[in-house]
Amino acid sequence: MLDTLRRTIQEVNRAPDLARALSIIVTRVKQAMVVDVCSVYLVDNERRQYVLMATDGYNRDALGAVRLDFGRGLVGEVARRAESLNLDNAADHPAYVFTSEIGEEPFHGFLGVPIIQHRNVLGVLVVRQRERRCFAEQEETFLFTLAAQLAGAISHAGASGDIDRLLQDSRESRYALKGVSGTPGAAVGHACVVYPLANLEAIPDRAVEDVDAEIAGFHAAVAGVERDMRMMSARMVDTLPVEDIALFDALILMLRSENLVDGTIEGIRAGNWAPGALRNTIAEHVTAFEDMEDPYLRERASDVRDLGRRILERLQSVSPVARSFPPDTILVGEEVSASQLAEVPVRQLKGVVSARGSSASHVAILARALGIPAVMGIDDLPVARLDGQEMVIDGYQSRLFVRPSAAIRQEFQRLQQEEAELTDELQALIELPSETVDGQHLPLYANTGLLTDITPSLRCGAEGVGLYRTEIPFLVRDRFPGEEEQRRTYRQVLEAFAPAPVTVRTLDIGGDKMLPYFPVEEDNPFLGWRGIRIALDHPEIFLSQVRAILRADVGLNNLQLLLPMISGVREIDSALGLIRRAYEELLEEGEELAYPKIGVMIEVPSAVYQVAEMAKRVDFFSIGTNDLTQYLLAVDRNNAQVAELFDALHPAVLRAIRQVVDSAHTVDRPVSVCGEMAGDPAAALLLLGMGVDSLSMSSASLLRVKWAVRSFRMTEVRALLEEAWVFEEAGAVRALLHRTLEDAGLGGLVRAGR
Repeated sequence: MLDTLRRTIQEVNRAPDLARALSIIVTRVKQAMVVDVCSVYLVDNERRQYVLMATDGYNRDALGAVRLDFGRGLVGEVARRAESLNLDNAADHPAYVFTSEIGEEPFHGFLGVPIIQHRNVLGVLVVRQRERRCFAEQEETFLFTLAAQLAGAISHAGASGDIDRLLQDSRESRYALKGVSGTPGAAVGHACVVYPLANLEAIPDRAVEDVDAEIAGFHAAVAGVERDMRMMSARMVDTLPVEDIALFDALILMLRSENLVDGTIEGIRAGNWAPGALRNTIAEHVTAFEDMEDPYLRERASDVRDLGRRILERLQSVSPVARSFPPDTILVGEEVSASQLAEVPVRQLKGVVSARGSSASHVAILARALGIPAVMGIDDLPVARLDGQEMVIDGYQSRLFVRPSAAIRQEFQRLQQEEAELTDELQALIELPSETVDGQHLPLYANTGLLTDITPSLRCGAEGVGLYRTEIPFLVRDRFPGEEEQRRTYRQVLEAFAPAPVTVRTLDIGGDKMLPYFPVEEDNPFLGWRGIRIALDHPEIFLSQVRAILRADVGLNNLQLLLPMISGVREIDSALGLIRRAYEELLEEGEELAYPKIGVMIEVPSAVYQVAEMAKRVDFFSIGTNDLTQYLLAVDRNNAQVAELFDALHPAVLRAIRQVVDSAHTVDRPVSVCGEMAGDPAAALLLLGMGVDSLSMSSASLLRVKWAVRSFRMTEVRALLEEAWVFEEAGAVRALLHRTLEDAGLGGLVRAGR
């Protein structure tokens, strides 16, 4: 049964649409369990019914026609309880409902298990037996395991099939694909699919412009891979036995096969570009091998995949595709990266859609900094089919409409207009101070990392830079930038804001910010080698950057240096030793430098409890609520499966922030908050009530936060904090904050803070 389970899941994952996926399931389960009937009922939420969608054993004319209201029948009982139901005679159960359309009268034995994903019952998988029998525990666990494994595949097949049907006819969509989180805003535009290099699964379909040139490029790529194989074989001839060297000959024969070459060329002639045609050919070959009974031959599927990736890598390096972006680009990908976002001219970028990630992932943070909406975590998104399609992004409710109806398009164009009008109203606040009604000043700084952010940050009235992310200039290059190259970049930022303070964070890579030329391969990158850990293990990188930062500040003296990912005082001591070394080296070289104030980020839980010890070594603290929330709640913020659990308003996060503020103020050290929480107007009120000394956020959020700050007295803010303090879960805190904003006439800020 284990082998059947594995192969069934593979077949379902390859299914082109939901109907085919369900057909595979019922056929394979009936064969494996030797039962008389296997059926799948899926939930129709609009009509609140369970619909017979696939069967092997019942009357097939009943498909789509047999419908059971929620809570009715044995199927309804399984779905209601979200538990399996095993009966030797179905008719004896009080919930049993006879259904003549499917011809079930001769059947007695019943086993039903729920199909669940993200706590939602998608349907029920049922097997039936003519004779009376209670199914064995092994059979029940097999069916239960299969249902659990197939939930995601069924959901994905349904989404892909819906998109396919939509793109094949002229109808417009009124339905949305749902993400798990987003960056506020609305956008109407056209999809531009981006993909990582040498990843066949991520390659989109794309129309070919020059068929002959595309075929020639494909032949060249295949020839290049064959040369590589022969070179590998030659290198290994003195190391491996003859029978193992023969593997390379087998791969070369596979590479030369007419099916692989001719199949791809046929795809190109049919209008698909070489990478897309190659993707389809490789997928067909992989399927053929995986369906073979012989275990050895089945394993050859991995060889085919490897050949496909090697050919693709050659195609991408030999004939790189120069991307042009439409004026209304919505960037779409399996996991859009910061460097991919940075490739698009800012004026042409209208939104971002990523199958993976959350509102706290790095690309979402950049999107918010640029003032563009994003929808993250649509894990059933059929990316390859979306290139060039018209889309509407609803960043407020994390929704995506593909080929939207005229009514939906007009509604979101109206929302865009309202956003523009609100932005115009907020312009009146630019020159006004960020202070409460009773005069309490709360400095508002900008988060930035792109030089293009400088002007928007200045125009929105930022009082300086609370977080300059130095990793972005590293991410958008194909090599480490040199010291002088870095100095020029940092100088532009420091000069633009002088004499206002600019807090420059040292290189913070790892986690979801990987450099293509400095790969870090880890099973759990967020708990691994990242931030200050990489810097201290590679002092040559850290020293070069610190020297560049210090030199950029010559004559300006508005620099503050910030150390990321600090988990203990030993890391601070090591980093301070390197900073002092760089400073003294530059003094010896004749540079006239000022030693900057140095702070640390509080984003690791251990740091929350060592503020007093750290305060003996540094001048200020900056709380990074994105990572702090992630680590306190044990939630990978980029994992769509658990992204709904990521919430900076969780009582544990609020208590940690308050403890940091109180501990730091006891030893006279200021505290800033630079995470996305700072840019939420509602959450900013709580931070103000806790006594946070300053907030740093994207320029797009700054005026909204200022509006909230200027609308309340400190007595009101402190009372709001104490009212929120008694709540036990984040939803109640958020409801209170939104109600408070609406009562104050700031309803327009509620949508922005979601």
